[in-house]
Amino acid sequence: MEKVRLNNLCNEAIKIIRETGEFLKEEFGKVSSEEIETKSLNSLVSYVDKTSEKKLVAGLSALLPGSVFLTEEETIQKEKGDLVWIIDPLDGTTNFLHRIPVFAISVALQEKGETILGIVLEVVGGECYHAIKGEGAFLNGTKIKVSNSNEIGNCLIATGFPYYDFSMESSYFEAFNYFMHHTRGLRRMGAAAVDLAYVASGRFDLYFEYSLQAWDLAAGAFLVQEAGGKVSDFKGGQDYLFSGEIIAGNTAIFEHSFPIIKKAFQKD
Repeated sequence: MEKVRLNNLCNEAIKIIRETGEFLKEEFGKVSSEEIETKSLNSLVSYVDKTSEKKLVAGLSALLPGSVFLTEEETIQKEKGDLVWIIDPLDGTTNFLHRIPVFAISVALQEKGETILGIVLEVVGGECYHAIKGEGAFLNGTKIKVSNSNEIGNCLIATGFPYYDFSMESSYFEAFNYFMHHTRGLRRMGAAAVDLAYVASGRFDLYFEYSLQAWDLAAGAFLVQEAGGKVSDFKGGQDYLFSGEIIAGNTAIFEHSFPIIKKAFQKD
């Protein structure tokens, strides 16, 4: 897709995402326990997630006719196509339902399997991150870069605790234990898109987690790459979107941390 069209598309998509974010803010704190569904162990959903997704799909469909969607709540039938929107309408649902103000909308666009656009809106703070292929990453219009840390002892690490898939629990805590003892600390925000956006903007130096979905990662991982960072799965490959395993950080800290995480998870 030509750059002028992609830039215009990005600007219009941000408007749709911000409008949907206003809906999320209006509903924040209003969802009752009776309105919460359990999809699977510790995987929650409400009318808010579904309505948010419908708003995004309607707006983005009109913006890019012929595009198809990969979405978390499956409010639209999956189809195949060259242009695919990958959407998480409310990343951090558990935070949202517990009235913790850390949640986001995550939207990525792929063309023939390659991500060309990523947008993450951290809803309550109003921070909108976006990246366009080859043009870098931005926060509310200002260019951002990953951190320049090169000493693990000076780093702040982001992660996500296992909460429904405990198959690699021991490996996870082996890696966690290393970072607990060798860094300034670890943070668990509860929203992968926010974690990755914070890596892209240099707030976190590294992020790792397993058992995620493509819609959790697509936009945020792209932000990190366009902000000068490095992203891989636990084997060092590029299958993080569909393997659900991700390491993302600035190059120096990634190179230091990757062997530690790879070794911890090799037994699994």
